[in-house]
Amino acid sequence: MISEGVRGQYPVLDSVAYLNAGSVGPLARVTHEAMSAASEELLRSGRGARSVFERGAALGDVLRAEIGRVIGVPADNMILTSSTTEGCNIALGAMRLGPGDEVVSTDNEHPGLMAPLVASGASVRIADVLGRPADRALEAILARVSSRTRLIAFSHVGWMNGHVLPVVEVKERTGLPVLVDGAQSAGAIPVDAGPLDFYTVSCQKWLCGPESTGGLYIRDPERWRPRLAGFWAEHTTGVQRFQLNHPSIATLAGLQAALTVHPEWRYRRAAEMTALAREILGRRFDVVTEAGQATLVSFVAPGDPDECVARAERAGVLVRSVPGTSWVRVSCGYWTNEEDLERLVAALA
Repeated sequence: MISEGVRGQYPVLDSVAYLNAGSVGPLARVTHEAMSAASEELLRSGRGARSVFERGAALGDVLRAEIGRVIGVPADNMILTSSTTEGCNIALGAMRLGPGDEVVSTDNEHPGLMAPLVASGASVRIADVLGRPADRALEAILARVSSRTRLIAFSHVGWMNGHVLPVVEVKERTGLPVLVDGAQSAGAIPVDAGPLDFYTVSCQKWLCGPESTGGLYIRDPERWRPRLAGFWAEHTTGVQRFQLNHPSIATLAGLQAALTVHPEWRYRRAAEMTALAREILGRRFDVVTEAGQATLVSFVAPGDPDECVARAERAGVLVRSVPGTSWVRVSCGYWTNEEDLERLVAALA
């Protein structure tokens, strides 16, 4: 049974069944306190002191190392971003994609990746993975690759159904540059992003950090040239040339605190809760997500999915619907317990 001390770090769990970390994770008390303390200090001492900028740079270095550790890569290959969307745009800009270029992606992609792909002007070839078992995603993606393909860009974990996609296998089989949307993987399942060319992270989701926090891994920063450029491109070298944002001290302090909360056993526990969610939901509903995937479980809603989400929220249960489908999506973290899942089923009964 999960330690109540761990759940106690998240005050929201006292009253809410929090099953939507796939959108944004719960805030820990220490995260809120760190942000509040930093904001109060800036309120009184001002934001323009040299020491403030130096502290921000130092915190940024610490966080690049910490986020890199989550996905198994060195700090020297990480930059801080505001979101996976920003990371995708930075990566696509660095590749100088445009009309005449071809990119392979899938039909299980969030607009945070798909919108930048479309905006690049490149031709996007879509692999049908939603309509296939998870173990056939590799063949579907490889079948869309041609001699004109310059990039393969897709999610490590599909945001619609939680299926794990074969990011490393695609890299090994094709040798092409691979951009991975890691919004639903980093902090949810073990990740080794080292072999991949670009890997994005959303820190506000499974890492439970403040909003507008994220990271981008670039395997070979010297191979690429920033197309979206600002202060960092003019005043730094190496991977930090690609960084665009200047997070506030309060945001950085909050993210640093958030990253200290997660226990060593988080992935194992989250996987156990995901399996339990499939079992409990499967007693009443048609579960879409296959067994043994990541930490998202989608099921067919009993009625209009948006109304089901609203009904659940009125009962103190947070989930979300999946646009364009009849599905409701459940996010299972290490903080989830059986009572949370039973509350959801009861709310929709």
